[in-house]
Amino acid sequence: MTAIYAPNLSHCGIFCRDVEALKAFYCGTFDMQETDRGVGGTFRYTLVFLSGRDDQHHQLVLASGRGADAPSTVMQLSFKVLDLEQLREARRRALEMGATGMRGLNHGNAMSLYCQDPEGNTVEIYLDTPWYVSQPHGDPLDLDQDDATLWAETERIVRTDPSYMLASDWAAQFTQRRLAQRGPDAGPAAAAPTRP
Repeated sequence: MTAIYAPNLSHCGIFCRDVEALKAFYCGTFDMQETDRGVGGTFRYTLVFLSGRDDQHHQLVLASGRGADAPSTVMQLSFKVLDLEQLREARRRALEMGATGMRGLNHGNAMSLYCQDPEGNTVEIYLDTPWYVSQPHGDPLDLDQDDATLWAETERIVRTDPSYMLASDWAAQFTQRRLAQRGPDAGPAAAAPTRP
């Protein structure tokens, strides 16, 4: 086999009570747009495909068929942003679009907001930090603090954790574990592919 076997999780789908209401929430909060829709030939539900990227036809699929009293089975849908300003903007938009239960958590390796979409599915919006601490880890996150305070507080938190290391060191260890799993014949070409 010449190609490196490296499956990449790229999208997910959720059942909805009201496809249009959830489309409005995800498009309004995350600048996604509808790329296609229709009724499946073997999967007889309305399917609405959403994406925020021109290189992915869909990142989220909304499917009709969730019962009126059916609870959410979504543990979380996670959306990554680039900086604290975007995290605050995502909070503003999500609340404007009907999100409930908004709360912030500092995981050390990420700063995250959690809320429920209009159908009670948990949504996470986060940005990575340059550090690693073992998970689960959660301290309060107050986005009303200024950026410098948040970054200094996060660094102080992670440096007191016994598992602390740079995220780049954790990534190097991950690559070594993957190589070890593949065996001695895998060679250096079997290293994890770089992320765009």
